[in-house]
Amino acid sequence: MNTITRRQRIPIVAAINLLGLLLMIVVAGLHFRRRSSSSVNLSVPNRKLLHSLAVEPSRMWGDKCSKSDIVINQGQTGPLSSGIPTYTVEIMNVCVTGCDISGIRLKCGWFSSARLINPRIFKRIRYNDCLVNDGKPLVYGRTVSFQYANTFLYPLSVLSVIC
Repeated sequence: MNTITRRQRIPIVAAINLLGLLLMIVVAGLHFRRRSSSSVNLSVPNRKLLHSLAVEPSRMWGDKCSKSDIVINQGQTGPLSSGIPTYTVEIMNVCVTGCDISGIRLKCGWFSSARLINPRIFKRIRYNDCLVNDGKPLVYGRTVSFQYANTFLYPLSVLSVIC
């Protein structure tokens, strides 16, 4: 009977572990390539159900603020009693210079909701143009949030800001 000694077993186990590690690297590389080639820049989980779309900073030397100082998180929450899915949106001012940002406008498509949203917090002006906080300043570090109900999640991104 042919038995494998301990000395022979160690290289076999090491080879199996190396193959497993290489397989994990290949799978991770394929996952990254698929994520980076999509139209969305990068999805970064910020909270359990909320995701943020990371935006490259576009600040020029001496600029007080930029569109990248507004961070939008949104995620699905419990449905309405009618079964329509609901989503919670958080819009945050994360200005690195501690500035207040006003006139926040978002790209929002044909945004609509089966749940009433306070128009002082968020309202669609026209196609792909929604106004946040009634145009008033969003103080540094503060968050404006609301919930909407629709059969799908609306992709929201910053259109413009006033510093």
